[in-house]
Amino acid sequence: MNGLRVAALIAATISTGAMTGVYWAYGMAIMPGLAKVDDKTFVGAFQAADRAIMNPAFLGLGFLGSLLFTALAGLLSLKEKALPWIAAAFVLYLITMILTIAVNVPLNDALKAAGDPNTIDVTAARAAFDEARWRTFNNIRTVLDLTAFGLLAWALYLTGKSATQP
Repeated sequence: MNGLRVAALIAATISTGAMTGVYWAYGMAIMPGLAKVDDKTFVGAFQAADRAIMNPAFLGLGFLGSLLFTALAGLLSLKEKALPWIAAAFVLYLITMILTIAVNVPLNDALKAAGDPNTIDVTAARAAFDEARWRTFNNIRTVLDLTAFGLLAWALYLTGKSATQP
């Protein structure tokens, strides 16, 4: 069981770190880059990126996987010193999922539903998207997920440390 517990914790840490990277990349490169382009380019590029990210690997191993791996690691660590850190990471990651579903996804979906950038009023579509709101909540997701990643890394340290102590 110890091997499964450690494997689940490693999977939780890796998948949470990967999700942090996605949020970070959007906040540090993608959105600042898109902020500098014209409305048609913004709408088309954002729609294309959002369609591309909605794939089984991202959704299963990353977005949902982080929560499931962290839950499994917690359940397998009920009597371990790492449990509080795993539990805190689970709560923080759950909050990022709630924010994603409540704020970012509806904004993404509305922009996709606006239609083909070649046939719509792209200025109106971009204005309705509300980039500032999207970026604000993405920054919150990034900080929460980065913290969850750090907590899981600490839980890994504690798990390794307890394995070497008599």
